Amino acid sequence: MPVSTVRYKKTVSVTLEPALLQQARDAGINLSATLTAALKHQIRESEAERWKRANRKAIQELNRITDKHGLLSDDHRTF
Repeated sequence: MPVSTVRYKKTVSVTLEPALLQQARDAGINLSATLTAALKHQIRESEAERWKRANRKAIQELNRITDKHGLLSDDHRTF
């Protein structure tokens, strides 16, 4: 049985420089799709940065252990 997903969009107001808006219109750029893609990209980057900050100590510890003991694959790598 197919699962239906309710999708909706919210209308928002965005302020742009008039010349930039005209250039986008002349180029046939879909502003909603462009903004959606840009926001998704920014959100992913923000979440990645937040994860790095939250896990900074653990990453440093793993790097320290690797520097001291090497990697388990060191004896098996061919490169």
